[in-house]
Amino acid sequence: MKQTRSLVTLSLAMAAVLGTVPVGGAFADGGTGQLMTPESSLEQPDDVGVNAHTNIKLFIPDEGLANVAPPDMWGPNAASPPVSGLLFETPASVGCAYRLTTQTGCNPNIVTANPRGGSRAIAIVDAYHYATALTDLTNFSHQFGLPLPTSATFQVVFANGQPPTNPGWNLEEALDIEWAHAMAPKATIYLVEAFNNSFTELLKAVDVANSLVTANFGGEVSMSWGGSEFSGETTLDGHFQQPGVVYFAATGDNPGEIWPSASPFVVSVGGTGLSHDLSNGNFQAEVIWQRTGGGPSKFYARPTYQASVANITGNQRGTPDVSAIADPATGVWVYCSTISCQAAGVWLIVGGTSVATPVWAGIVNSANHFFASTNTELTSIYQNMTNTTAFRDITFGSCGPYEGYFGLVGYDLCTGVGNPTGKLFK
Repeated sequence: MKQTRSLVTLSLAMAAVLGTVPVGGAFADGGTGQLMTPESSLEQPDDVGVNAHTNIKLFIPDEGLANVAPPDMWGPNAASPPVSGLLFETPASVGCAYRLTTQTGCNPNIVTANPRGGSRAIAIVDAYHYATALTDLTNFSHQFGLPLPTSATFQVVFANGQPPTNPGWNLEEALDIEWAHAMAPKATIYLVEAFNNSFTELLKAVDVANSLVTANFGGEVSMSWGGSEFSGETTLDGHFQQPGVVYFAATGDNPGEIWPSASPFVVSVGGTGLSHDLSNGNFQAEVIWQRTGGGPSKFYARPTYQASVANITGNQRGTPDVSAIADPATGVWVYCSTISCQAAGVWLIVGGTSVATPVWAGIVNSANHFFASTNTELTSIYQNMTNTTAFRDITFGSCGPYEGYFGLVGYDLCTGVGNPTGKLFK
């Protein structure tokens, strides 16, 4: 007889292991369920300006994944995605929606053509040690038909000695490496692990990432973490100015802006949802994710590349610059077998701007332009923001404090210039 777990049982198990907190309700286009936030994604008041948090949320259907995707999704014989009846995203469906492939429809249960391309290097900067990184990336790649990682194409690097483990950060690392690889499967991926989640240690890891990417003749650094802005942040921008490296940072999963996303020396990445037609599963629209972070920076002046959107940002640096899939109700599949993930199962439905950030880093890598700096990347993005073959303008929805920011034609403080359509001007 098939064993199942109720949402209550799952919630208790996840709370005990991942430190998750239910924060959700019903979602028409993803069934009904709850969002759960790992403790690692909760900013502590005494940590502002000192420690960083992840930007991930889990979606758990009311009936539990074991019921909607039999057999037992919790053990070694787990069912594997895509799952009939569910429309959560695969590498092929995201690649289809963002026109990285020539397939149409973009139903996650039908499309199989994955994004292609990628070269040089993408460095993922995260905190704490993820012991099953290589095996999990291998299993994710095998399931979706991606190139399997090797010791030459995937490496874990300790920035300052081998770190301890941390449940929420392990899930963050799984998400980041798997979805950067999904978008740029031929790029070398480095997972650079900071000793802990302090900004001091994470910036040491960024410096190590800079050296690794430079040694590979250029590429991208992806940072899905952040924290509330603080007065000393402007003195730290030297970490994001290595020639030949383009930096990406998440805007966060709550109204307002965070650092390092607010820095004018990184590409700030906000969040959207990919809507599917319930009658046939096809992609039909992209909308603002209401919980995405974004807004004018408290400490940075408007950079030159944002001169054309000064009517929106005012005199301050506006975030985000761009956006991509982040809504956990339309989330992506992530494989995480480490013991800290197993309370929820090895296959998880994950969202947050932590998804959008490595997705963008991978797409830019696969575009094969390798600009000399983030400033050059952002200058190209803003100069071409009205080109519909390069960007999808997201105008439906709102975000921000009191839902005060609306989607606008052109730039807005929820999705920036919009989402990727193909690799042009990236």
